Amino acid sequence: MPKETATASKRGRPGYDQQSVLRIAVDVFNRHGYDATSMGILAENLGISKSAIYHHVPSKGELLKLALDHALGGLEAILEQPEATSGAADSRLEFVLRQTIAVLVERLPFVTLLLRLRGNTEIERNALERRRAFDHKVAALISDAREEGSLRQDIDPRTVTRLLFGTINSIVEWYKPGGSLSPERLADDVITMAFDGLHASV
Repeated sequence: MPKETATASKRGRPGYDQQSVLRIAVDVFNRHGYDATSMGILAENLGISKSAIYHHVPSKGELLKLALDHALGGLEAILEQPEATSGAADSRLEFVLRQTIAVLVERLPFVTLLLRLRGNTEIERNALERRRAFDHKVAALISDAREEGSLRQDIDPRTVTRLLFGTINSIVEWYKPGGSLSPERLADDVITMAFDGLHASV
C-alpha cells in the first residue's frame, strides 16, 4: 500500500476540502450557536481530529468569516447588477427583493447564520455592518419608489422597510428547500403580497 494511502487510512480522515468543512461547520454553528461550538465539537461532527481542521482553516473565527462572506457576498452582488441600478425605482426594488430571496434560498444555512449573529466578535460586528449597509440601500430604493409615486404614501417608509425585511428574513425559519414550494413561487408570493396586498382582485 502506498505510504500516503496508508497514512490517510490510519487517521480515518474523510476526503474533505475547505468548502465541505465549511458547509458542515455552518450546520453545526446553526444547531449549537457559534459561541457554544468548540473546535472539539466541530471535529466530532466532521469525524476528523482538531489538527485536521487546522489543515483547512487557521481558526474557528476564520470558518465564521468565510461563511459570512459567502452570505454577504451573494447579497451585495445583487446591488451591482444592472437591473438594480437603472430603471424605475419600483422595478429595481422588485428585482432586488426577488434576488434577495433567491440568494437566501440558495445559501440558506449561510444566511441563517448571518441573521442569528449577536455581534460578540469583531468578525460578527463587521458582518453586521455590511448587512446594515445592504438594508440601507434597499430602504433607499423604497424611498425612491415612494417619491416616484409607484408606492403608497400613507405608510411610514421605515415601517415598510422593517416589514419587508421581517417577512423575507423569516423565510430561513420555515422554508424547506426541495419541497412543494419552489424558490420562484416563493418569490412570486412575497412580491405579490408586498406590492398588491391580500385583498382579492374585484
